[in-house]
Amino acid sequence: MEKYIAFDVGGTKVKHAVVLENGVIITKGKYNTSCMDLDKFLKDMIDQIEDYHQQHNIRGIAISMPGFINVNTGYSETAGAIVVLNGKNLKSLLLERVSIPVEIENDGNCVALAEKLNGNAIDCESFICVTIGTGIGGGIIINNKVLHGHTFKGGEFGFMVTQNNSPKKEIWHNNGSTSGLIADYKELKEINTNEIIEGQQVFAEAEKDERVKKLIDEWLKNISNGIFNLVATLNPEKVLIGGGVSAQEIIIDGLKSHLVQNKNWRILEVPIEICKHKNDAGMIGALKHFLDRNSARVNV
Repeated sequence: MEKYIAFDVGGTKVKHAVVLENGVIITKGKYNTSCMDLDKFLKDMIDQIEDYHQQHNIRGIAISMPGFINVNTGYSETAGAIVVLNGKNLKSLLLERVSIPVEIENDGNCVALAEKLNGNAIDCESFICVTIGTGIGGGIIINNKVLHGHTFKGGEFGFMVTQNNSPKKEIWHNNGSTSGLIADYKELKEINTNEIIEGQQVFAEAEKDERVKKLIDEWLKNISNGIFNLVATLNPEKVLIGGGVSAQEIIIDGLKSHLVQNKNWRILEVPIEICKHKNDAGMIGALKHFLDRNSARVNV
């Protein structure tokens, strides 16, 4: 079975792995992301590629990263926290230095592609992945293809306006993300905004503080509003929820509870489930993207 190198480039860490074409990971690791030094960023990635290539017969390099990525060229208009890649073409930069094929895809789309390859959407032709974390991201698959949009900004549903009662909270990124929940929790508890609070702490506090429980319920309502709009617009077979908070049992039940309160949900209702893949989703989805791109090229 063919082997590939997969990277998941994040704002603090770059995860990497050797992956079989069926999505099974043979070996993996991670290193610190060099967000401000392009030469260092490229050297770190190429060193890892060469190390893996010496040990394995590598057929391709698959990369997941944030930003607006032109999947045809590899150019990134923006690259999230990896500012050295803003306005750069990582694919071209790598191909100047290595002789292995390279493909790059947006990280949210990669989460959806991972679920399509060997996750909870194997049998789906059209579905939506919503990842809840620092912001809200994810990907949209329609008729077995990623919905990229004409400038590769499709699926950026974190920018949807889902409430209008507060200028700071109007978009889904701010009112439905984990960071939004934590910000509201700090305000409620009068905690310094610079203090580090994890999402798990907020959920644990809700078990003994009714005010925090109500805060989470309002947050779940905000998420459900966005999901309802996506379902009404795209009519998917299912919606998958990913991100660190998806491990909380309250999430799916809470979302369903709010959705059924909308009388139109019974007309539009689709299953709401958890993503199968967790920390390795980006790498597995990047592999799926690579295989799809190169299969299409071979079959033309």
